[in-house]
Amino acid sequence: MATIYDIAKKTGFSASTVARALNGKGYCSAAAKEIILRTAEEMGYVPHEAAKMLKSNITKKIMMCIPDIMNPYYFAMIHGAATTLERSGYSILLGYTMHSPEKEFEVLDSLKGHFVDGVIFGSFDYTPALIDAIEATGLPTVITSYYQSPSGFHGYDCVYVDQPQAAWIAATHCIEMGHRRIAFLGGNPKEQNTRERYEGYRRALEEHHIPVDKALVLHADFTRDGGYQAFYEFLRHGEDCTAVVACNDLMGVGCMKACSDFGLNVPNDISIVALDNTEYCFCTTPAMTSVDMLQGQVGEEAAGFLLDRLLEKRAYQKNMAFSPVLVERGSVKKLG
Repeated sequence: MATIYDIAKKTGFSASTVARALNGKGYCSAAAKEIILRTAEEMGYVPHEAAKMLKSNITKKIMMCIPDIMNPYYFAMIHGAATTLERSGYSILLGYTMHSPEKEFEVLDSLKGHFVDGVIFGSFDYTPALIDAIEATGLPTVITSYYQSPSGFHGYDCVYVDQPQAAWIAATHCIEMGHRRIAFLGGNPKEQNTRERYEGYRRALEEHHIPVDKALVLHADFTRDGGYQAFYEFLRHGEDCTAVVACNDLMGVGCMKACSDFGLNVPNDISIVALDNTEYCFCTTPAMTSVDMLQGQVGEEAAGFLLDRLLEKRAYQKNMAFSPVLVERGSVKKLG
């Protein structure tokens, strides 16, 4: 690997002149700088800090991949991870996978170059193929849902909130407030996030001997507009319910807007409970009851797990699950 002294020898300039040309500090004539920079490129010169990184194979950078950059669910998670990493001298890079399996594989493939030391990976749907792609990076990785690899791969850790429990808490709260016709508004039913949350909703109904009515199971895309459209169509077709479990705050806000457009009052006509407990809950009238998914703590622990792998050289898998917490506000009415 070329040094400034190698460049100085080849160009005939002093080492100090070469250093000034390369770092842009101090005087160096334009002609000399052009020669030095061209020679540096030809010789494959790497700046000192980058050279140290290449030699040690340590970048002090962590990639955090999220599927939806517009979803406030991830804001606290990113903050928790970033502050934890920074305390150990690591910085965080943000990757946006656009809720697209193709983009997830593309990002993971790019990480094979090891320009980061580890990965925190968020997805709506962890599949065997996705876990295989994570394994192929060769990087320590923390995923933000629970997944047990059928191949026995242990190169990743799981830090997550119990999603079935979160939906169970939301549905149980509605039931305890006297509701029996409770709609479920989730995402793509083929994806892990929705499957797990539906499982909790269904379990809550079954425990209280309430049949699951397929007409009350709605699907959107975890966006405000998606939630609005799905619930608007539900109301337009004359369906009825007294409460809704919306699988994130954005869809809960969409539900409220649909109710408003139909002249329905929340909570007097329809009660709404959402999941995530983001700041969106305070942007509605009334403020929205939601289940806190402890995203900030997930981010902190995910970063801590990575640092444990990197600094302490832990080589076995660890999982950590957080228990969600209901935060009651004004969007649920007690019946009877």
